[in-house]
Amino acid sequence: MYEDRIKPRSLWSKVVTPEEAALHIRDGMTVGMSGFTRAGEAKAVPLALAERGRREPLKITLLTGASLGNDLDKTLAEANVLARRLPFQSDPALRKRINAGEVMFVDQHLSETVEMLRSRQLGPVDVAIVEAVMIKEDGSIVPTTSVGNSATFAMLAEKVIVEINLTLSPVMEGLHDIYIPTRRPFRGPIPITRPDDRVGVPSIAIDPSRIAAIVITAKEDSCAAIQPPDAETKLIAGHLTEFLTNEVRRGRLGSSLAPLQAGIGSIANAVLHGFLDTDFHDLTMYSEVLQDSTFDLFDAGKMVFASGSSITLSPERHDQVLHDIGRYKSRLVLRPQEISNHPEVIRRLGLIAINTALEADIYGNVNSTHVAGSQMMNGIGGSGDFARNAYLSVFVTKSTAKGGAISSIVPFATHVDHCEHDVDLIVTEQGLADLRGLAPRERAAVVIDTCVHPEYRDLLRDYYRDAERTVGGQTPHRLDRAFALHLAYQTHGDMRRAAEVPEAAAE
Repeated sequence: MYEDRIKPRSLWSKVVTPEEAALHIRDGMTVGMSGFTRAGEAKAVPLALAERGRREPLKITLLTGASLGNDLDKTLAEANVLARRLPFQSDPALRKRINAGEVMFVDQHLSETVEMLRSRQLGPVDVAIVEAVMIKEDGSIVPTTSVGNSATFAMLAEKVIVEINLTLSPVMEGLHDIYIPTRRPFRGPIPITRPDDRVGVPSIAIDPSRIAAIVITAKEDSCAAIQPPDAETKLIAGHLTEFLTNEVRRGRLGSSLAPLQAGIGSIANAVLHGFLDTDFHDLTMYSEVLQDSTFDLFDAGKMVFASGSSITLSPERHDQVLHDIGRYKSRLVLRPQEISNHPEVIRRLGLIAINTALEADIYGNVNSTHVAGSQMMNGIGGSGDFARNAYLSVFVTKSTAKGGAISSIVPFATHVDHCEHDVDLIVTEQGLADLRGLAPRERAAVVIDTCVHPEYRDLLRDYYRDAERTVGGQTPHRLDRAFALHLAYQTHGDMRRAAEVPEAAAE
């Protein structure tokens, strides 16, 4: 029975089927949906919406926290329901339509979306769909495994649809900390000075009269495809933890370091997992996504508290953590993503931010989003929020991809999400480049010597020396050769054949 999850009896009459709830959404509307990195998304109403979209003209602008699980982006894209999507996605089917120009994708820093909604630069939000553990006596909504942008969507939307997920325990109540900044320009400081500060309320406060429909579901979050650490990611973790050990010896950090942040994905998760094999202790985290490694560090007694915006786990950890969430709850908090990613708080806490690069260039510019400069992968996510404001901004990547046919370190990044000013460390399995305090010419030498795979080292040294000799400048580049590695891959399927590209051979 669901009645114990919907405390106000006056709302029991609002319980409807997903199909009935979806009728509140009409063609041309803007919909704000819960969900952040495959966690806490609404699960039933979007499927009903897609089914309607297959029968009748129906296009919406869809806003979420980040990526959706349960193939919802795929289903909505293939049903031609999505006209515009923001601020992040990770689905191959949707990605294909974005790169074909069929869906307009707005790639945003994850801390910015709701700021733009509140200031009416975006929106308005017509309907919010929020997954919940329960609706409390006062009509407030207790979220599930993510907060994301759900609170602001619910507060701003004309109508709210709530999906009550019966697979999640009511014990989750109290896990969330819903704090919404006041409007600018009269905003006071966000009062977070430690990762474990709780400064808001445990549920999303809205007028219950705006709840238009309630749907009962029993579908779990999708699990993340997180690969276990391999030989290369273990080396990356080793280089970083050795560097941090030396920072402690120099008195720049204590043995508890600074609060950690790690981006989503197998490499960042594996690198964080490497902290298990160190002498660091009493670690804290102030991040956006809490992955397997967070709970591994809890269980090993290495971490004492973690703040995030969502919990996204592998199949191996999913059931164990969520079915035992009460054991972790006193050491966890889930916040709105504008707070977990807020530049003010990140700068104040002095985070060590660890994010993943698609490619980096020899001067320290990082591309997180685009393949060959044009094809969108997922989006910038929160990496920009953290990189620009962290105490240490770290980008990790394997030095090669596609069996060695691609070098992740290139002469010139084909798309720049994080410029050289926001990147302190680049780490591959080959080594770690500490770029702090270095001019561009010094950076190039360090990156090539430490991070580049041996098969590409001579190619990149030759490029840099040629650019230095023929062009010079603060940041030497030969524009006719800068993308020779990328052109070689497009032409021959292997960057190592860059010398065969006409521009690469030009003198």
